[in-house]
Amino acid sequence: MRRIHPGPAGDVDLAAAYAYPGERWLRLNMVASADGGIAVEGLSGGLSGEGDRRVFGVLRGLADVVLAGAATVRAEGYGPARPRASWGPLRAGRPPAPPIAVISGRLALDLASPLFTEAAVPTIVITTESAPEALRRRAAEVADVVVAGCDRVDPARALAALRERGLGRVLCEGGPRINAQLAAAGLVDELCLTVSPRLIGGQAARVLDGPPSLTPLTLAHVLEQDGFLFCKYTREPR
Repeated sequence: MRRIHPGPAGDVDLAAAYAYPGERWLRLNMVASADGGIAVEGLSGGLSGEGDRRVFGVLRGLADVVLAGAATVRAEGYGPARPRASWGPLRAGRPPAPPIAVISGRLALDLASPLFTEAAVPTIVITTESAPEALRRRAAEVADVVVAGCDRVDPARALAALRERGLGRVLCEGGPRINAQLAAAGLVDELCLTVSPRLIGGQAARVLDGPPSLTPLTLAHVLEQDGFLFCKYTREPR
């Protein structure tokens, strides 16, 4: 993998390129086709490649917690993050793998799945006061349950709850509805966008799918491997 912006071009240290600038930072990581779609037949894997998987692994290794919406967890078949030998230097003083935090207003989750039964660090479920009480009790048996809103999850309250747990460096992996809610609330600090060299057409959603927002971004770097572009954008200072 090589850096093509900023120059001069050359090989890149991914851990250094994606190091968090502080202890409180919300990073979105998404892959999209050259025409802007984020899924092939409902899944992101059809857009990925070797370099994208490398970046994905480094971003997870650097994060305190991985955040995802319930729809993404269901569609992509999420399990717990598994420790990797390469993460050792990245996770000094922290658990060997980051917990997964799932946003689910209705608690429509498979609580018997490996995401909950095989997690070395308990999975976090972020839900609402209006979620069925019986489901909340059941979820609390296998996960750390956070209530962050009445009828809908409040993104700011959700992030505050993660920070109270010492999980300030947040990697959000989508989906697009969660991304849009976070952006509309002014909470996104960074977008890591892999541009896949594919055209897919169809009705695939974009990186954001929800309430409008205007978040000015600065292009921090562009990396390249096998025709894939790895763009890191940071939010302009307010």
